[in-house]
Amino acid sequence: MKVKENFVNGPGIPLGFGMALAQNPNAMDVFSGLSEQERRQVLEKSRRVRSREEMRSFVDSLVGMEPGQTH
Repeated sequence: MKVKENFVNGPGIPLGFGMALAQNPNAMDVFSGLSEQERRQVLEKSRRVRSREEMRSFVDSLVGMEPGQTH
């Protein structure tokens, strides 16, 4: 039996991304409201970020996202 992958038992949220989200409640609200596919796309992009400043900017950019837009 295959367990359905989710963000608890799946690959998870990268630490830097999670910390940056915790510091930006508006971005966290946007991320939480995304579909599962959109969240996966955002998480994939977050794994390419290489600095704290870049991550902060990436997370801040989530606030201006429209539904269906994943950067």
